[in-house]
Amino acid sequence: MAMVVPSRPQPLEEASEFALHSGGAESNVAMYLAGLGHRAGWVSRLGDDPLGRRVLRDVAAAGVDTSLVELDQTAPTGVYFKDPQPSGTKVFYYRRGSAASYMRAESLRPLLARPPRVVHVSGITPALSSSCAEMIEEVFRLLGGGASGVLISFDVNYRPALWPAASAAPTLARLARKAGVVFVGLDEAEVLWGARTAGELRGMLSGPRTLVVKDGSLGATEFDGPQETFVASLPVQVSEPVGAGDAFAAGWLSGWLRELPSVQRLRLGHLLAAAALSSTADHQAPPPPQLVSVALSLDEKAWAAGPSTWDFTARGPTT
Repeated sequence: MAMVVPSRPQPLEEASEFALHSGGAESNVAMYLAGLGHRAGWVSRLGDDPLGRRVLRDVAAAGVDTSLVELDQTAPTGVYFKDPQPSGTKVFYYRRGSAASYMRAESLRPLLARPPRVVHVSGITPALSSSCAEMIEEVFRLLGGGASGVLISFDVNYRPALWPAASAAPTLARLARKAGVVFVGLDEAEVLWGARTAGELRGMLSGPRTLVVKDGSLGATEFDGPQETFVASLPVQVSEPVGAGDAFAAGWLSGWLRELPSVQRLRLGHLLAAAALSSTADHQAPPPPQLVSVALSLDEKAWAAGPSTWDFTARGPTT
């Protein structure tokens, strides 16, 4: 989608200057992964209009393969507005009847011809339309269970503006249980399923081998089989939180692709999330390799102190 946000962090109705960006959960993840040096592609539909061409250009410029993106001459590109408020950012979607809502299972055929190592999907897509829901079901049917050799990464990404919790909860739980790795915020897990702790949520979602539970400024817990690992979030000045979850997922997936251990996967997720939190845009350039290298080599105390205290003359493991 195209995203409109006040140029300064202030309520939408008070702002007089705005910035136009590209936004969207899956495209954000793809752009971050490309920025970290991975080959990433994005499957979607956009309107064949100025906003659609803008989004396509921005995603491609980030190094993402957009050859499987369809341009629709009859349906518009979706738009959403960020409304920064003292109590938190609200998001207003204008996407009913958008080109993306007409995605269908047939869109997956080129992807299935050469399956990648990871397919990342989110709980936003099945809420868009019945054809989008069928497409996501087809992803899990064809690639789920591990037999295909493809890791299905599923970010729950519950959006109340798209569907009520009563409707979303059973669908999102069912999809999560079929995935290889699941990302979910503890706040959304409480709304959907009543889970109050990461451990309680793991008991509810025992299906995926790996479950990553994000708990805002406190940190994130990874359950990988029987192993449980917690890494604290980095101290950061928050400009706007929307998009940080996508950045975290991309960082964690980059660590998984590089076969890093759990602590370093979680740290890489936090590093990218911290970059996203510092901006009103959905996507920011990933941290420089030197910062990543140092961050992954720190002891727990030094990590918790934050980047302003890190010694960049140290030599850490390359990523």
